[in-house]
Amino acid sequence: MTAALAFFLGSLGAHRFYLYGKRDVYGWLHLLGTLLGIPGVLLLIGSERTSALGWVLTVPGAISLFAAFLAAMVYGLRPDEKWDAQFNPQSQQRSRSGWSVIFVVIFSLFIGAMLLMTGLAVTFQTYFESQVPADKTPSQ
Repeated sequence: MTAALAFFLGSLGAHRFYLYGKRDVYGWLHLLGTLLGIPGVLLLIGSERTSALGWVLTVPGAISLFAAFLAAMVYGLRPDEKWDAQFNPQSQQRSRSGWSVIFVVIFSLFIGAMLLMTGLAVTFQTYFESQVPADKTPSQ
């Protein structure tokens, strides 16, 4: 359950609030990072990646998103015994991870890596395009 929350709603801090309650500082930081990141991405799209403020605002959103995918992998790969010892110590409830958790981990790794590579490619492309003067075109 927690791995799925981290995968689907992790950038909003849902997995942190589920485990630790509404007073969890890191859950609120996820939410704040996402709320900063969305206008940052919109600024970058609107300015064709030239807005410095857009780049600054995008960073906390990206960190929140990548941390959520990483949390989904960490929670999904934790053995059931360790999970129960930490989060269900007084309960008679025992966790049973199944294939759904494995799929959440696989998709978290796949989508997280794809977004990271895309972000790096766009960042480097923007940097190198800014280094070429507008009046000079590459020679053929």
